Amino acid sequence: MRKSTFKRILVTGASSGIGYDTAKALASAGYEVFAAARRVELMEPLREFGVTPVYLDVTSEESIAACLATVGEIDVLVNNAGYGYFGAIENVPLEEARRQLEVNLFGLAALCRALLPRMRSRGSGRIINVSSVAGRGVLYFGGWYHVSKYAVEAFSDALRIEMKPFGVDVVLIEPGGIHTDWGIIAADHLHDSSLGTPYEEAALNQARNMKWAYTRRFLSEPVVVQRAICRAVRAHRPRTRYIVGFGAHALLFFHAILPTRWWDSLARLGGMRIIK
Repeated sequence: MRKSTFKRILVTGASSGIGYDTAKALASAGYEVFAAARRVELMEPLREFGVTPVYLDVTSEESIAACLATVGEIDVLVNNAGYGYFGAIENVPLEEARRQLEVNLFGLAALCRALLPRMRSRGSGRIINVSSVAGRGVLYFGGWYHVSKYAVEAFSDALRIEMKPFGVDVVLIEPGGIHTDWGIIAADHLHDSSLGTPYEEAALNQARNMKWAYTRRFLSEPVVVQRAICRAVRAHRPRTRYIVGFGAHALLFFHAILPTRWWDSLARLGGMRIIK
């Protein structure tokens, strides 16, 4: 991997999956990498590759301040922390909906706001926000998760426009279907939030279909996202969006060309019992 002029990188959500692999790959390429998450012990093996694990709770401004005080000057911020809680809009507790926004949007925004003054003053820097095609098209029972990802898209677009005059790049990574535990966890949340409700039959079918998909090998492996992040780091002039992973381009294409009611009907197919 050709190395860019950037040197110090902070990767959030790095205790497992895409964040963990990205921190490892960037450190192996010669960057000085700080891996941040709440479960620091899970990141200790990364020290072998030269990564420095640091504690970070993105929902706490005190934790963000302490993390940045530890890592010091940062050239690239990779906002990878996030999670999904599926369920019908009226079934997901508002407390849980707010938490999704706190982690997926406001935590990301707080880190950006903390680092922007230094990046702006020196006229360089790069912010890479891991969003999703879920921020550009809504699927059945993903309401609050989609709200959070649509918000990340709008936030990133606005920030990119504002930061361009100051030499700071803002990049979106938009994965499609990626073979991780994310889908299993989201399906479990959908199952639990739907029992005994008017949505139960369709929701349990959707949860069953999701679990089937995320336990098969036709989804893309996390490495495709890690590679996209690394390309965004090393590029002289990065793309504004990197669309990667199973079904990502197809979803965006059909969402763009289909009438809204057709898309709605297609999305509701997920509530049919496809998998026995």
